[in-house]
Amino acid sequence: MTPDFGLLFWMLIAFIVVFFVLSKFGFPAIIGTVEKRKNFIVESLRKAQDASARLGNIKQEGESILQEARDKQAAILKEAAATRDAIVEDAQNKAREESARIINEAKAEIESLKKAAISDIRKQVALLSVEVSEKVLKQKLSTDKAQMDYIDIMLDEVTSSNNK
Repeated sequence: MTPDFGLLFWMLIAFIVVFFVLSKFGFPAIIGTVEKRKNFIVESLRKAQDASARLGNIKQEGESILQEARDKQAAILKEAAATRDAIVEDAQNKAREESARIINEAKAEIESLKKAAISDIRKQVALLSVEVSEKVLKQKLSTDKAQMDYIDIMLDEVTSSNNK
């Protein structure tokens, strides 16, 4: 079955006409659409890569910000601990100074009261001694002879104690 020459001729002419029309109007439109689609895909891939790169940068920035925040937090905590320790130490020093001052004041007051008590006791002992001596001497020295004997004894005691 071989086709007829006339059929081949008309088929060839129809093919050339269809090819000419397609090449003049169809292929440029198809190629333009394919090019647009290709450009859209390339542009979308480039944007996706840019977005991926930006996302990577944002992740790095986020990690650096988190690390910086952690470092600042550690520094603040360290500073707060140092401040707390300084305040506690200052309070302890003030408490020690205040207790030492109170103890010294109490010791001074005790010493003052002790001296006053000793002085008062000495005065009372001296008064009692004078009263007792006066009563004893009144009884013993009721006569002139007894008074002269007592004066001699006292002079002997004073001179013997000075010679020692």
